[in-house]
Amino acid sequence: MALDQSFVGRSYPPTAPYEVGREKIREFAEAIGDANPAYTDPGAARRLGHPDVIAPPTFVFAITFKAAGQVVEDPQLGLDYSRVVHGDQRFAYARPVRAGDRLTVTSTIEAIKSLAGNDILDIRGEVRDEAGEHVVTAWTKLVARAAEED
Repeated sequence: MALDQSFVGRSYPPTAPYEVGREKIREFAEAIGDANPAYTDPGAARRLGHPDVIAPPTFVFAITFKAAGQVVEDPQLGLDYSRVVHGDQRFAYARPVRAGDRLTVTSTIEAIKSLAGNDILDIRGEVRDEAGEHVVTAWTKLVARAAEED
């Protein structure tokens, strides 16, 4: 059954703050195989004009995808997560994520489409720091595959 179009534009409450740690950034950079010293060496990051180490661009996915869980788990939306695949991901940065940031995410349903029986859900995650300043916007596209007919 198609998702309800009236949910387009619905925003969910901001998440609890997520504190970005140096070690988490280092572990993430290591996991993706990116040896950029700005991700692991505070001195190298400062020489590039940053107050502390910065995170690789895709680091923020972990917190924005978790925040999108508020949308996915909304019983009124009726999304069958067992049929969901991750369709796409995009980021638009105002500034890099830094060690010490305390970030919150507000998720908004930006679009719902049906295509060949599949539901396509676009979620926008607005990431802000403790001062309320915009850091990054993340767009997540989820595809709920059509149920197989017997």
